[in-house]
Formats: sequence, structure tokens, C-alpha cells
Amino acid sequence: QVQLVESGGGLVQAGGSLRLSCAASGRTFRRYTMGWFRQAPGKEREFVAAISWSNSNTAYANSVKGRFTISREDKSTVYLQLNSLKPEDTAVYYCAAGSVVGPTDRYEAYDFWGQGTQVTVSS
Repeated sequence: QVQLVESGGGLVQAGGSLRLSCAASGRTFRRYTMGWFRQAPGKEREFVAAISWSNSNTAYANSVKGRFTISREDKSTVYLQLNSLKPEDTAVYYCAAGSVVGPTDRYEAYDFWGQGTQVTVSS
């Protein structure tokens, strides 16, 4: 079992930055691929970024490539650095953990989810 708690969201102006954190607990955390998804009002949850358990592979949605960076500390924390934020990045951001080999954008591959943290970007 893995428990995930996100933090770091907030209100920021367009062009600004935020760093989201996902604190994980559970004995097998190291072996999980970690991902970030987001959901804006009235829209479906969408993939943002993922990182494999070995730290060797990452994946990003086209809409955030070059602006967002996913990273993880060895034991318990995954980060999502959000730079050059746009109003369309406004959403609730969710951390997820999945027992898959590599980073994936498939929602169904993730077994555990956090409660989410709100990111609001003003124009």
C-alpha cells in the first residue's frame, strides 16, 4: 500500500513558477513509477508527467514539455517544477503511483492517487 499527499499548489501570475511535492509512504515506494495528472473544471483528468522508479526515464505531455520538470528523491518525495505557467495550466494536480516498469501516460496503470492540490494561474 502507498499513501500519497500533494502540496505546493497556489495562486500565481502567468509566467510564474511553482513547485509541487508529493510525499509518499509505503514500503515499496521505490519500485513505483510516479506520475502527475491534472484536471481542470469540466474537463477529464489528463497526464502531465511521469518518472520511472529507477529515475532513468521520464515522460511529459506535449503541452508541458520544456516548462515542467518531474524529479524524485530516493525514498519519499516526488516533485513537479512548474515554470512559465499559463492560465490554461489551472487545474487540480494529482500525484499517482503505479507498479509499472516505465513512465506511462495511461491513467489505468496507476494504482494509488493523492487527494490533489489546486494550481491557479491568473492572466
